[in-house]
Amino acid sequence: MVPDTSPYDALLLVSFGGPEQPSDVLPFLENVTRGRGIPRERLLEVGEHYYAFGGVSPINAQNRALVAAIESDFAAHGIDLPVHWGNRNWAPYLSDTMAELAEAGASRVLALLTSAYSSYSGCRQYRENLAAAVTPLGHRAPHVDRIRHYFNHPGFVETTVASTLDALAAVPEGAHLLFVTHSVPEAMNDGSGPEGGAYVAQHEDVARLVTTGVAAASGRDPAQVPWSLVYCSRSGPATQPWLEPDVNDHLEVLSAQQAPGVVVVPIGFVCDHMEVRYDLDTEARRTAERLALPFARAATVGTDPRFVAAIRELVLERAALVRGGSPARRALGQLGPSHDICPPGCCPNLRAPDRPALCGAD
Repeated sequence: MVPDTSPYDALLLVSFGGPEQPSDVLPFLENVTRGRGIPRERLLEVGEHYYAFGGVSPINAQNRALVAAIESDFAAHGIDLPVHWGNRNWAPYLSDTMAELAEAGASRVLALLTSAYSSYSGCRQYRENLAAAVTPLGHRAPHVDRIRHYFNHPGFVETTVASTLDALAAVPEGAHLLFVTHSVPEAMNDGSGPEGGAYVAQHEDVARLVTTGVAAASGRDPAQVPWSLVYCSRSGPATQPWLEPDVNDHLEVLSAQQAPGVVVVPIGFVCDHMEVRYDLDTEARRTAERLALPFARAATVGTDPRFVAAIRELVLERAALVRGGSPARRALGQLGPSHDICPPGCCPNLRAPDRPALCGAD
């Protein structure tokens, strides 16, 4: 039987975007920080991270690879659903992609965010950008739904377990697992999810799941696998509380505790964009080398076939739900499958609470 993706006319990969040449770097950073009052000096400082890599972020190339992997997987399973891609902060912009979909006559589109978790910056901000992209299209605007948060889908978790095991093979036995995600203001975590606190809770759930999977594969009790949840890429003023500890600070702690080594597991990132390449592969690795602490970094899920298959499953799941079916909604851990429609008050925009957002009830 041919898999049924109706009523959807397209899958839309929605991502952050990144510069693809040195002249793109500052305009890109200005897009990212517009309205936040970030001094130009700070933009120039962050720009150096990109210039160290030739002024090119890896994220766009990796999104192209993910689109190609999804298309190949769809074709192999008899799914005839075109895959489009639009970014929040750089070409191809969401507004252009949505205009192309409207011109092609798409009436209903399913959005896949390259963020697996609940938070303002990881969900609602994308939904605000989708609203801004479709508003000028008027009656031609496609209806947009969002694939549920997939942090605890087996395809995401099992891929991360496998990459963590690969990284553990490169460091001494007993190495500490450092699960890393992007830091956010504490207030953003407090407002994430229907009950609040979802951003941290979801990451902790994934960390426990991966630790359990690693322990099972190595014949150990999960209590014998030490782990911590840490953060990177803080960008707010010193007066504003952000989630801690920073990955570099925690490496200092582990060194003082004479940890035999460390594996950094970037569970907060779907692919190796700049926060992974610079904050972890460059800065955190440099800290570990200074401390003489054996260091390895697990791969992100990227285009791993298990993750790509999870995307296909989530597409078919949401299509079946819209048609009134009752598909299996697979999820591991304590939190269960995430909501399909964001409830009122979920992940509020603290700077502009009245800004409209799609894919939600608020």
